[in-house]
Amino acid sequence: MNSNLLFDFTVDKTAKKVFITREFDANQSLVWDAFTTAEILDQWVAPKPWTSKTKYMNFEVGGRRFYAMVSPEGLERWAIQQYTSISPKTNFKMFNTFADKDENPESSGSDWDYTFSEQNGKTKVSIVVYNESLERMEKMIEMGFTEGFKMSMMNLENLLATLSEK
Repeated sequence: MNSNLLFDFTVDKTAKKVFITREFDANQSLVWDAFTTAEILDQWVAPKPWTSKTKYMNFEVGGRRFYAMVSPEGLERWAIQQYTSISPKTNFKMFNTFADKDENPESSGSDWDYTFSEQNGKTKVSIVVYNESLERMEKMIEMGFTEGFKMSMMNLENLLATLSEK
């Protein structure tokens, strides 16, 4: 782990937003692929001991990813990501909502805005998560979003180190 890499995680309940900035010791193309390719996403996005399984992913504007976080006991928590904007290698936006196994979405969700930039061989990912309601945001935080997301970022850092060696 490179302890000199930037990692900032700020919750703004008034704005119903979470601001995340994370640096990775990897090139921008590889980091982009890690966020936009199902096979790579499933290797890091779930906080251990949970795993991620993508049923399908169509990374294009209007496309969707339908996936579950799976507990060690086999409990599945499904979600749908709908891609609303993509600027290759630099930015994508999506709407995320929890769903049941039959793809029936919950009533509220959150907008995610990812921005990627590279400087001196390090890639910075800036993420803004806007929740439609304060209640949803508080529910996410109660469910362990902060700790889980931080663990996922560490998973990604470790995975990128192995992928960069190839």
